[in-house]
Order: sequence, then C-alpha cells, then structure tokens
Amino acid sequence: MSRERHGTPAAGTHTADAHAADTHPAGTAQAGPARGGALWPALLEPSAHGDDALCAVSAKGTRVRFADGRELLCGASGLWNTNLGYGNEAVAEAAAAALRDASYLSVFRYENSYARRAAEALVDVAGPAHYGRVLFSTSGGAANDLVMKLARHHHALRGESRRKLVVGLRDSYHGLTFGGFALTGEDLGQQLYGVDQRLVRHVAANNPDDLAKLLSRQGAQVAAVVVEPVLGTGAVPLTDEYIDALLRLRAEHGFLLVADEVATGFGRTGAFFASERWPERPDLLITSKGLTNGTSAAAAVLASREVADTFDAAGALLSHGETQAGTPVTCAAVLATLEEMHRLDAVARARRLGRLLDAGLARLVDEHPRVTGTTGVGCFRSVRVCGPDGAPLPQAEVPALVAAVRDAGALVHPGLHGVQLFPALVYTDAELHELLECVRAGISAHTAAHASTDASTDTSTGTSTGTAAHTASADTAAGAR
Repeated sequence: MSRERHGTPAAGTHTADAHAADTHPAGTAQAGPARGGALWPALLEPSAHGDDALCAVSAKGTRVRFADGRELLCGASGLWNTNLGYGNEAVAEAAAAALRDASYLSVFRYENSYARRAAEALVDVAGPAHYGRVLFSTSGGAANDLVMKLARHHHALRGESRRKLVVGLRDSYHGLTFGGFALTGEDLGQQLYGVDQRLVRHVAANNPDDLAKLLSRQGAQVAAVVVEPVLGTGAVPLTDEYIDALLRLRAEHGFLLVADEVATGFGRTGAFFASERWPERPDLLITSKGLTNGTSAAAAVLASREVADTFDAAGALLSHGETQAGTPVTCAAVLATLEEMHRLDAVARARRLGRLLDAGLARLVDEHPRVTGTTGVGCFRSVRVCGPDGAPLPQAEVPALVAAVRDAGALVHPGLHGVQLFPALVYTDAELHELLECVRAGISAHTAAHASTDASTDTSTGTSTGTAAHTASADTAAGAR
C-alpha cells in the first residue's frame, strides 16, 4: 500500500479540521432562523436544527432509528464509543441495578465501593505492574484538563515548579473544555473564545526533530507531552520511530508522557490500549469513549505507580473534582463493559475486523476513481476523497458527502477530505460489507451530484469546466478557518 493509504502525511503538514468540518465557525454561518425547538444541538448549523432525518429515536445492535422512520447502519459506533454495539443487556442491567441500589454516591471527599472496584479492574486490564491509581472524570476533555493539572503538580512536588508547559501535536484533538481546547492542535476558534494557550506548545506529529528542538530550548519548563496514539483528526497513527523518539526524549528531559486514548482505547486499534504496544508505557493514560460502551458521561486517568507515589509521599491533595465522576451507575457500567469485552473476546474480534477493513478499503482505493487513499489502523479509519480535478475534496463539500453516505444507508462522521469509519467491534462480516458498499454508493452519488452541478454552472456561465466553482468552494473553506 502507498504511504497515503496507510495514513502518515508529511510531518508538519497542516490539516483542516475533521471534527468540525461540517460547521461554520462563529460569524460565518449563513443567516436564517433555526428550524428546531428548544434543543440547541452541538456542531450542527442552525439551518439543520429540527430535521427529523437527524433526530435519532432508538438504537439497537449496530443500527439507529430516526424520527423520519429510517433505520441506518451505524458506521461510527455512536461517537466512537459504543464499541460493543447499542443496547448491550449486561451493561444496561448493571447500570439499572446501581441506580436502584446506590442512586448517587461520589468520589468527592468520599469514596464509594463501585468506584473502588472499577479502579481495580482498570488497573488490572491496563497493567498493574506499571499503573497504580485511577482518577475518574466525566469526559475526555475534562480528563485532559485534569492531566494538565496533575502533571504540573507532580513536578512541583519534586521541586520543579517551573515545569508548566504542556506540549501537544499539531492537528490533534483533545476536547472542547478550556484546558483540552487549549491543548487541541487544530484551529477551532480558540482565539475567538479567549482560550489561554500561553502555557501550551504544539509540534508536528511524527517529526522527532520538531519536538527535540522545542525541548532543547524549553525542556526544563515542559511538564508533559500529550499524544494520541492515532490522531483523531485524519486518523493518522504515530509511527514506531516517533514513539521511540518520545520515549528517548522523556528519559532525557524528564517530562511526563501522556497517552490520550479517549478514542483508541477499549480495543479500537486491535489492542485493549494502543499504548500497550509501545516499548515503554506512558506515565498517564486517558480513557473515555469506550469506557462505559457509551452509556455514561465517563472518563478515567490511569496514573503510573511512580506518579502516584509522588503524591502519596508528600501527602499532597490534588485540586480536582467533578460531581458526576465515579458514580455508582458510571462505575457499574465500567465493570460490566470490561466483563463484556472479555466475554465477547472483543479485542480479538477487533483485530479480525481490522484485517477485513484493510482488504475492503484497499479494494475501494483500487476500484473507485475518487478514493485517493485511506489512513488509520484497526477499526479507526479514514477514507480520503478527491474532487473532479484530482485535488483533495474541499472541507466545505465534506458535509454533502456525509449526507450522501447517510442517504445510501450508513452513518459516518466527517474526516479530512472525506469520511471516518469506526465500526463497532461486534460487526458481522455482512455488516462490514454493507458499510463499505454504503460508503462506495455515497461517494458515487456525491460525485454524480457534483458533476450535475458543474454542468449546470457551465451551461449558465458559458465556462468550459467546473474548476472555477470548485476553487471558490475551496477558498470559502480556507477562509472560514
């Protein structure tokens, strides 16, 4: 396969936003009243509010039913979090029992027995020889906020209070809370919202020299380097060479290495956690999306024994707490999800599904003239599409492509110049084939619609090609950034 198909663009190359590719940044949205009622949905432009075709009413297995009556195959595992499919009975029963038996109990100035058991289970699955403690949170973004505080406090306890800088990767995604938003390496309007990034630095992914240069200048001030094993934007895996460099630079400069496994955890890449394949483990590991199979607002930060011992030895109190973190219903869902992962042998199933995706996506690249490549690993994939001139599909056209795939029968999310695929780990072979056929049909339908629009434009303007309209769309997308 080509470099493009495997998913590592040139180091340092800036990429457009895949998480908000279907939105207009503030101040650029088209005018007009919202169609919806009281609900203000996230990352959905006002003109689409109230559309029954976008209002889900139920879900089971790998399918979602909408208010307009359609039932669609989910190719995104919800928001990459329903790894075991919708409506898992064991998880539902465990959550219901916890609600009846314990209702609400916190880990704020108290402990609860559910959280104790869930923490032990997470340490066991992640590696008890390395990890020692678990802090619960409520989202991947909030957990990134927590990690930034934890890393700075850790160094202060060791007499290195100058270590305040946190380093992330360009084109990374760490959430939209103010800390995670600051760390996110995409331009999603951080300046507009007044996000403070003075103590954050960004370097190019898969470019060890870029990080090494930063550390040569400010290494004594760096508290942590936070990386996604596979960048959520564009589904770009970190290379083995880059991981080796991260580990070498950690030993040399003394920063904490953080694996943001919000998306890659719980079997998504063919290992329970992607970082377990690294030669050495990270100091902190963040998990969220698959943690409760999507049933609760939940996240967890796993701390190495060394990091935890620093706080224990000093008797230090970490200033962080969240009302809904580590509740009985959340932790019961965590425990049930872990048990179901083992019962279903979900990680092995993910590896097999990943191999089938390799073959199916390779055929799609070979057979469809508008598919230029795929990126990612395991069940964490992106399909790159080009326009009629062979240039990458402009981000402004990605929402129409997503809609075309939806019309063909499958739910996907926008990616860089294409769509992202995150099938549930429990997909059957037939469901995977169906997903790929829906993607194929959607791309073809989008291509046909684009050709029709170009032809109409040519007739009305007298131009000989559709390039002018294509360029205008690309310029609009770039300007919106």
